Amino acid sequence: MEIERTDDGSNTIFVPELDEHYHSTKGAFTESKYIFIEQGFNHSAKNSISILEIGFGTGLNAILTYIEAEKRGVETIYDSIEKYPLKKEIVDQLNYLTIIGEENRERFDEIHNCQWDNDVTLSPFFTLHKINGDFTSYNFSREYDVIYFDAFAPEKQPEMWTQEIFDEMYSLLRPEGVITTYCAKGIIRRMLQTAGFKVERLPGPPNGKREILRATKI
Repeated sequence: MEIERTDDGSNTIFVPELDEHYHSTKGAFTESKYIFIEQGFNHSAKNSISILEIGFGTGLNAILTYIEAEKRGVETIYDSIEKYPLKKEIVDQLNYLTIIGEENRERFDEIHNCQWDNDVTLSPFFTLHKINGDFTSYNFSREYDVIYFDAFAPEKQPEMWTQEIFDEMYSLLRPEGVITTYCAKGIIRRMLQTAGFKVERLPGPPNGKREILRATKI
């Protein structure tokens, strides 16, 4: 794995074996903030929100959600499933604190260092449950208001972009729950619709992808 700087100054990780990046090279921070926080978390007006993140990765989505939950005073349950957790020496090279502020160092470290497969309360507004597992075979016990679908691209991880996967996500969401994802391909939109979702094409993040998708369970 290699650390790379993206266009907005934030880091991402490049995986040579997959020829794939963890985030958009146009801006890791910008992409996560826009797609998952602005179009996902902040799309819900609830005072209590449960989130499922598919692909914990660098923890960027988790720390940004924690910051926003604290800012809005929204009680947040944050479950995140990851099959291949990153090693500490990789995480320690990420530069997100230069953007989100050193005052968040303790929480960022705790997000990465806390025990897997247990609820960990980081604040009155944020409880984290990291799952070391495979989404395709894991049995979830909660329902969710928001799903951050942040798997690798369909051509790199095709097993995560099937009709069965979207049907499963539909079943995990509460009514009016949403999925947000960076992938706006027509075949993905059609599978979401087949699962029962109302799908919106939204403008992509600044200087990034032209479009993203948000799907709502009707």
